[in-house]
Amino acid sequence: MNESSAGRSGFPPAYLDRVGSSFTDFLATTAPDLLPGRRPIPQLPVGELAPHGTTIVSVTYDGGVLMAGDRRATMGNLISSRDIEKVYPADSYSVIGIAGAAGIAIEMVRLYQVELEHYEKIEGLTMSLDGKANRLAAMIRGNLGAALQGLAVVPLFAGFDLDAAAGAAPGRIFSYDVTGGNYEERGYAAVGSGSLFAKNSLKKTWRHGLSAQAATRTVVEALYDAADDDSATGGPDPVRRLYPIVYRVDAEGAVRLADAEVAAVADAVVAERSAAERDDKQREG
Repeated sequence: MNESSAGRSGFPPAYLDRVGSSFTDFLATTAPDLLPGRRPIPQLPVGELAPHGTTIVSVTYDGGVLMAGDRRATMGNLISSRDIEKVYPADSYSVIGIAGAAGIAIEMVRLYQVELEHYEKIEGLTMSLDGKANRLAAMIRGNLGAALQGLAVVPLFAGFDLDAAAGAAPGRIFSYDVTGGNYEERGYAAVGSGSLFAKNSLKKTWRHGLSAQAATRTVVEALYDAADDDSATGGPDPVRRLYPIVYRVDAEGAVRLADAEVAAVADAVVAERSAAERDDKQREG
């Protein structure tokens, strides 16, 4: 590396460019091959050859937002993983859940986490929630070529809006399509193979002003209902002690609920459903 290309500091010019605050744009200039959307696109559909994450749900409640995901990943008609994690903190006040090609999705999440951290370090402030949602949309749009070959990534994004007006609900949810379309949801949302069944459950159980505890029950029950009808969605597994991953985001930040807390809610749902089924059989008998 000579002085003309690296300058006296020893770094390439792109490393000293203060103009941009996007880490993704920085990579596009210095190492474009590291971006998921810049790699060679498969010439044939390969979706069934890669593990896929399935159902993610999110609801707002009085004070914030919750997001939960089941633990199953599938590859065609096979279960490729029983304990995958699909919900991650994006930064201190937002979370992201992944559905679609698991490997690309996890890589996109990690890049997105760095994107938000990089912006905060460069600009000296936290990006607005709308800005975060738009940055994620751009990253999804960059993966469109692979999505058309069966390697789609369709996340769900939610966060606590630090700039929310007085009286407005601080918890907000954003969904996407494979082209990077960005849509704000009202109250609740679900993505993934079991989303149809999860949404039907949320439609019946969600309401304005839920407490955090009631909202936790709502998302866990929605995933239970999705697993009942969708083979790609994993239900609670008390034998292996595998339960949904649930994140709560409020004024205190994003926090993952303890496994024991989620297990207690899931076990209560299963027990109530079992009791109801026994009662139905007794009445029929």
